[in-house]
Amino acid sequence: MRTAVVRIDVDPTRILTPARRAAGLRALRADAMPGPCADPGAELRFQVATDDPAVAVRDLVDACARAFGTVPVPGAVTFVSRGTDDDVHGVLAGFGLTGKVCRALDDAGFDIVTVTLREDDLVRIPESRVLTALEAALNAEVRLLLR
Repeated sequence: MRTAVVRIDVDPTRILTPARRAAGLRALRADAMPGPCADPGAELRFQVATDDPAVAVRDLVDACARAFGTVPVPGAVTFVSRGTDDDVHGVLAGFGLTGKVCRALDDAGFDIVTVTLREDDLVRIPESRVLTALEAALNAEVRLLLR
């Protein structure tokens, strides 16, 4: 399971007073929703463990609508990466791919992640794009093998 950072603009029309925003935050917590990890104004950011970010966004938008009495607008969804195999599979899923993950250490003790993909899957997505996304998510050397 990956950790998504979901952004929700709870006050797109900018009508909430500070007191109403504070009441909405209290209502969110009472609704057993994960508290926002940041409140830079009208946009809240939530960290949510999820296998389905679309469902998480829908649930958070619904909860924010109830809590604030507004029509919240979802923003960008990003992911916290811890360099795990779940992160590999999440990046691959973002491209509509599946693959096998193997890990090894190089002579200096650094992680090398080998990801095996079907060669046919890379017809529609450049190999370099997948490799770059995996390296960025894992902060490790990634090698792609095609079968």
